[in-house]
Amino acid sequence: MENISKPMSLDHRHCDEIFMELEQAVVRGEWHKTEMMAGNFITAMTRHFQIEEQKLFPALEEKTSQANGPVRVMVMEHDQMRHLFNKLNDAIGQQSKETALGITETLLVTMQQHNMKEENILYPLADRFVSNLAEEIAQSFTESA
Repeated sequence: MENISKPMSLDHRHCDEIFMELEQAVVRGEWHKTEMMAGNFITAMTRHFQIEEQKLFPALEEKTSQANGPVRVMVMEHDQMRHLFNKLNDAIGQQSKETALGITETLLVTMQQHNMKEENILYPLADRFVSNLAEEIAQSFTESA
């Protein structure tokens, strides 16, 4: 039986890989590549957030009140990351290596903590309470890739 944890966690790894390429481009001062990788990263993260916010989180909140608090925290953290995406794009546009690296450092810590909470709390809840969405969630990643 398919679960929700696997495709969601795999997508975390996919986003992490893009992020690492982005960060390396910033370190090397390759601004054209940095701009391209930032676009790829933000697109991948936005897709991930949309799948969670439009499909997974509402279903979880409907099935169990245990998810309500954690879901609110995750959405708040998504909003924080979206804000950081905008700041990163501004720093890249100004070709400010120091500012961009500071933002990527903040993003890295935020993403690591966020992903750990999702993978250890929310996704196991999803596997338990809304496993019927597993195929639809997995398909969402292949459709928008």
